[in-house]
Amino acid sequence: MTDNTKKRKMRLWHVSFLPFCFLFLIFFLFQFNPNDEISATSMLSVDIINKTCKTCSDKSTVFNYTFCSASLQEIPVSHMTNLQGLAIVAMELALQNATNTLSIIKGLLNNKTLGPFSSACLRDCSLLYSDGVVTLVDTIGALLTGQYGNAGAWVSAVMEGTTTCEEGFQDMEEVSPLTKQNDSIFQLCDVALCIMNLLDSNVYILKSY
Repeated sequence: MTDNTKKRKMRLWHVSFLPFCFLFLIFFLFQFNPNDEISATSMLSVDIINKTCKTCSDKSTVFNYTFCSASLQEIPVSHMTNLQGLAIVAMELALQNATNTLSIIKGLLNNKTLGPFSSACLRDCSLLYSDGVVTLVDTIGALLTGQYGNAGAWVSAVMEGTTTCEEGFQDMEEVSPLTKQNDSIFQLCDVALCIMNLLDSNVYILKSY
């Protein structure tokens, strides 16, 4: 068996594993107990989402506070969790978006009227997102076990993949049909990355206010 065949089988296994991963994440988020430093009473009275997004926004001029807050609030359970739980929510959303983007790319490639340059770009993006989905699954696993350094490096690689996908169309002077998807996944990963950095620095949002 060649290395390429092994990698392809491994990628397909990871993608087929996604439904089980989503179920596990839902179970984890509802069972998650907050850190000792954050009491249940504090979580009911303080909006950790807004405070986390503001902290991240204060640390970076390119971080989108509005996107961060709106995205995390799509999941009701994210109001009743801690920093690690918020990072998991962001990564689950990124994984879901990346998986949906792969389906969009497949549909676009079935368009027989597509030009050769656009087709080439989409094929490159398909490979990037296939690898990205596998990496996001690994990243979530690292987050669950507190390996924030590895998780941060891997999510950064996914962010680079979305940028590479978008720049591929620009280099070919083609209009990218994936701009919205690339931007959303990049920003979700950016949210998760900031939270990972806070966790790695032992920063507790609710204690700092």
